[in-house]
Amino acid sequence: MTLIEVAEIIGILSFSLSGFFIAVSSKLDILGVFIASFLTALGGGVIRDVLVGRELYAFSNNLASILVISVVIIAILFKLQRFANIEKNTFFMVADTLGLVSFAISGALVGVEAEFNFFGVILLSLITAVGGGVLRDMLINKIPMILVSEFYGTVAIFVGVLIYTLGIIEMLNFLTIMNVFFLGVGLRFFAFYKDWHLPKIL
Repeated sequence: MTLIEVAEIIGILSFSLSGFFIAVSSKLDILGVFIASFLTALGGGVIRDVLVGRELYAFSNNLASILVISVVIIAILFKLQRFANIEKNTFFMVADTLGLVSFAISGALVGVEAEFNFFGVILLSLITAVGGGVLRDMLINKIPMILVSEFYGTVAIFVGVLIYTLGIIEMLNFLTIMNVFFLGVGLRFFAFYKDWHLPKIL
């Protein structure tokens, strides 16, 4: 199993759960919950793969769909919907952060593998990390989290820069990528609890 696949699996598991919380908090029915979870977990990766011209992981690997369905079913069985008030929900925050950073890493790795330049790698990192959430939020008529949340897209960009730099200096390996993962997660948690936001025009 490659590093990209490991990051992809962690991202799918985490974003399936965060999509579940968003769907339940938006009072969607059971079909809506599954659709929101699928979009959140797989949407960004599909956009990334289309841009790169590679085989669509979400549509060519049964594991992706199995993971999403399993997470939603387990969440329902364990009645995790009782935590659906997501404003300051720790379960949602952890799941969403792990998904964000994992997909940012997988997107950046795909960009490095495709020999994209700096901006290409950063864009793939950002799109993979936030694309599914944007599609989900548009579907439920909600302002995408990337536009209003504290240091959300910024974390994906930060991860993309680190992965690109490691690729340039030929230091991409399991250990360095794990360090990037923990740095990204730490930054997201720190920004959340310190309530950091990018400056607004008005």
